[in-house]
Parts: sequence; structure tokens; C-alpha cells
Amino acid sequence: MTIDRAAVTVDLVLLTIRQGSLQVLLVRRGIPPYEGRWALPGGFVLPDEDLDEAARRELREETGLDPQAGHLEQLATYGTPGRDPRGRVVTVAYLALLPDLPSPVAGSDASAASWRPADQAGLAFDHDRILADGVERARSKLEYTPLASAFCAPEFTVADLRAVYETVWQTTLDPRNFHRKVTSAEGFVEATGNTVSRERGRPAQLFRRGPATLLHPPLLRPAR
Repeated sequence: MTIDRAAVTVDLVLLTIRQGSLQVLLVRRGIPPYEGRWALPGGFVLPDEDLDEAARRELREETGLDPQAGHLEQLATYGTPGRDPRGRVVTVAYLALLPDLPSPVAGSDASAASWRPADQAGLAFDHDRILADGVERARSKLEYTPLASAFCAPEFTVADLRAVYETVWQTTLDPRNFHRKVTSAEGFVEATGNTVSRERGRPAQLFRRGPATLLHPPLLRPAR
């Protein structure tokens, strides 16, 4: 396919936590260019389509995943000349934070779809850069928003939430200090009144996401 004039695409950075690691959803391209290479799911925006609608459609078509399953936001726009060998293509990237989901189903121009480690390299187009930007955005947003809960089930323990922070930030956090910060941040989490049994110790209290949109005070990443 050759493009005679500028075209617009959407690309999706879909992050989740599986098997104790931060993973990204990738598709193996079934058509040129970069046939056989792993890439972020995405595609061309249709003439009568809004960008958000295009992102949701591509998510359904290429992976079989429900667009309502997690948090979805615009990440950035990428338009470096030559980023697509077919012609002048500008892409609007989206970032999604999702709870652990079943294996996706490939569709459209993808021959396979798979959750893979988020430090993946060697992707098609400029998707290495887009993925790196998406991971850094996720790490940053966990500091000042309650979006870490987007990786959790509707009800979760503070230990579950801490595991999200530790996985995304690639660090170890003090359990007592983390518990104090989470429960003192206004509107971050709300107690459900339920508990869950653990192998050892007392049952753990269950929480759900509170109404806050920003964390005060923020949960800052440990100094590197």
C-alpha cells in the first residue's frame, strides 16, 4: 500500500500486570511493511471517525479486548517524516492501563497478539519510542493519580496495590510506610468492609478506588 497524502493512524500502548511483571499487548504484523515483526496494535483512522472512536475500534478489532475494561487516554502525537515507509503518516498514541485479562485474539492485519514484557525492543515503525513514552507516563501518573487501581480488581488489598507500584516502578517499597501513605491520601481508597483470608496472619482488609482524581499528598517514586 502506498500513501499519496498524509494519513492519520492511532497506536495503542496497552499495559497490564501479568505473572508479576509489567506487560504490553503486542501484535505480530501479518502484512507489509514489517511483516512478521511485533508492533503496537493500531491502524488508520476512518474518514468519518473520531480519534477516540478509532482507538476503541482498533482495540476490539486487533485484540478482541473490551475498550471499557480499563483506563484509556491520549499519550502523544508522533509525526517524524519517514516513520512509516508507506508515506507521510502521523499517529496519535493512546495509553491504556488494564487489569489482568485473558490472552487476546488477533484480528484485522495482525497474525498474532500476545502480552509481552514492557521492556520489549525491536518493534516495527517507531514503536520502541512510543512504548517507552507510554511506560514512563504510567510510572509518572502513579505518583499523582489513583490510576494504579486500574491494574487491580474492583476490590483489592493494600498489598495488591503495593505490588502494582513495585512492578511498574521496578522497586521495593516498605509495606508499613506504603500503607500509611495510601490510607492517608484523601479519596484514594475506600474500605469496603470486606476482608480476604491469607495463608498467614490476620485477614486482609479490602478496598476499592475512591473518588479522588489527584493524590494529595502524591506518592513519589524512591530516588534512583
